[in-house]
Amino acid sequence: MSQDRNDIFGILTRIAVAWLNNPRHQLAVDEVPILIERIHEGLAGVQAGVRRASDNPQGTASGHTPAVTVSESLASKDHILSMIDGKPYKSLRLHLAAYGLTPEEYRTRYHLKPTYPMVAENYSAARRQIAIRMGLSELRKKV
Repeated sequence: MSQDRNDIFGILTRIAVAWLNNPRHQLAVDEVPILIERIHEGLAGVQAGVRRASDNPQGTASGHTPAVTVSESLASKDHILSMIDGKPYKSLRLHLAAYGLTPEEYRTRYHLKPTYPMVAENYSAARRQIAIRMGLSELRKKV
């Protein structure tokens, strides 16, 4: 392994650990590999001198051409296709964070309605059922 590769993995590890240890960030276990992949892509891009479209200082429309249409992005109840890369995600939160975007910035960039979902319908329903089974709905009623 070269020194550069060791440096990238060391930095990747420190970033991932810091992000995961922050109590404001909550990830499902299956999202951790995606986080690590995104951090690695970012570090590799920095090392290669590559800039992402979200790094475009002018913020021109040409840098924000959607990969899919809104109807295509919401065609499945199992996932949402990202307007950034056209890939399917159960939740866009981590994906957007990898590009330095908030949900509001994402909606603004692609002229989406404020009600545009950030989580796939079936994933949201499954999480809701888990919360109900855990009794979280009862806690809310008592408060």
